[in-house]
Amino acid sequence: MMKKINLNVNDKHYAIEVDIKESLLDVLRDRLHLTGVKQGCSVGECGACTVLIDGTPYNSCIYLAMWADGKKITTIEGIEKDGQLSKVQQAFVDEGAIQCGYCTPGLVMTTTALVESGKKYSDEEIKREISGHFCRCTGYQKIFNAVKKSLDE
Repeated sequence: MMKKINLNVNDKHYAIEVDIKESLLDVLRDRLHLTGVKQGCSVGECGACTVLIDGTPYNSCIYLAMWADGKKITTIEGIEKDGQLSKVQQAFVDEGAIQCGYCTPGLVMTTTALVESGKKYSDEEIKREISGHFCRCTGYQKIFNAVKKSLDE
């Protein structure tokens, strides 16, 4: 069954018809060609597909596209401005928190939400907030350092 929805993705508006069982991840990657959103586990465990929906991080692989009707969606492609990396993206570069880069977009999106919350986070809270992301390359210390740097600036 198909349903017509309206999406606001990275401040662009789309009227699109989706299958009611279609994931937001599939719509973003296959229909809107936003390939910065990565498909990892497809069951909401790895965090590679994390996007912000109305400012809150969600795993787009288990979020139905029809649920996003009328919501503001931000992907990794939507956080740089005028060719400049966001402060979160720059912190990941500065701290060497990127190797293969597969997990990076999801981690950057979660960190962006933490920064935008304006809240102060303890080290334990930071660890808990990024615990839904799997990285097989960097280990987590450099990622933790990048998140902490983003929050401290």
